[in-house]
Amino acid sequence: MLYRTLEDLGDLNGKTVMLRADLNVPMNDKFEVTNTARIDRTVPTVKLLMQKGAKVIIISHFGRPEGKGDFKNSLQHIVPDLQKALGHKVVFVDDCIGEKVEKAVENMKQDEVLLLENLRFYDEEKKGDDAFASALVKVADAYVSDAFSTAHRAHASMVAAVEKRPSCMGLLMAEEVDALTKGLNNPNRPLMAIVGGSKVSTKLDLLNNLVKKVNKLVISGGMAHTFLKALGYDGVNEQNSLVQLDMLDTARTILDEAKKADCEVILPVDLVWAKEFAAGAEHKTVELNNIPAEGNLLDIGAKTIELIKAKINECKTVVWNGPLGAFELKPFDAATNAVAQYAADLTKQGKLTTVAGGGDTVSALESAGVAQDFTYISTAGGAFLEWMEGKELPGVKVMKK
Repeated sequence: MLYRTLEDLGDLNGKTVMLRADLNVPMNDKFEVTNTARIDRTVPTVKLLMQKGAKVIIISHFGRPEGKGDFKNSLQHIVPDLQKALGHKVVFVDDCIGEKVEKAVENMKQDEVLLLENLRFYDEEKKGDDAFASALVKVADAYVSDAFSTAHRAHASMVAAVEKRPSCMGLLMAEEVDALTKGLNNPNRPLMAIVGGSKVSTKLDLLNNLVKKVNKLVISGGMAHTFLKALGYDGVNEQNSLVQLDMLDTARTILDEAKKADCEVILPVDLVWAKEFAAGAEHKTVELNNIPAEGNLLDIGAKTIELIKAKINECKTVVWNGPLGAFELKPFDAATNAVAQYAADLTKQGKLTTVAGGGDTVSALESAGVAQDFTYISTAGGAFLEWMEGKELPGVKVMKK
């Protein structure tokens, strides 16, 4: 691997290791964790470090506290879930730097884990402050970064702290980087990207990068409306769709670039129209030349689903970001579910490598019941997107050998 991993850290017996995790989990108004996925995915690295004889100190950000402490955004709320997942006592310290931390580290027992308070209670974290990074790692002999989801930020705990101690990626970050490299940078070809979402303007960098890297590009969701309008389908309008009229020339340019790069772009050939934007609304499948002037275009039709399946059959790798329709509303999750289940079946048969990421994408694949069947699903949102955009992530770059 091009990056430093736990094997590169050497003997950790008796050493104190600081682990930068992502424990930014969803929580309800009773301060109960509603999804433990990020906690669960941190566990293997913590356990391996403990098996190697290290004392483990976990640091993380949580919520958006804007540089000051508040009860709502305290990491103390996740202690019960973290303790349960690890099977070890978790000692919480209500600061992440200073004397309290130093005393807690001195008093640590070998089978305990230390959890420090929210990094973002300090403005210096987001500013990438060097002195803050030094204060952070003062108690550590080594540093492990396992928060790929924050790797696109040059925060103190992601870059400056890494450079101050012997450091490496944790198991989760290494797995993530390896999966994304195989999915986009060094894939088995032909390679398809499926990109959904509401607006072309939010995924410009992504589309511009993908047309140069993939063999086939499926464009769906609301952003497909802009491409259809750009191709002259005038039934698509601002009343019935999410078309961005100011992005029509941009859409044409992306299609031209795809042609030059020999990237086949797959757009909807039929759409699902509904009378209103609501679950169970009266709906029908419409051809592109017969779209009602009012109402809502909420999904792609059966012909498009079959077209995408046929194109998937020609590929060895699929990278997916964004749902194909308004998957939150039934029955407008039909296309996302059908294509996801088809890709998952091919993955289980060993015929396809499937990599997916982005908040809505993960929710959509979980809703389709196939999240466990894809080759890899990234829990990172912005970092996954920036990787797909071809950007070098500061938190990954600093881990190069």
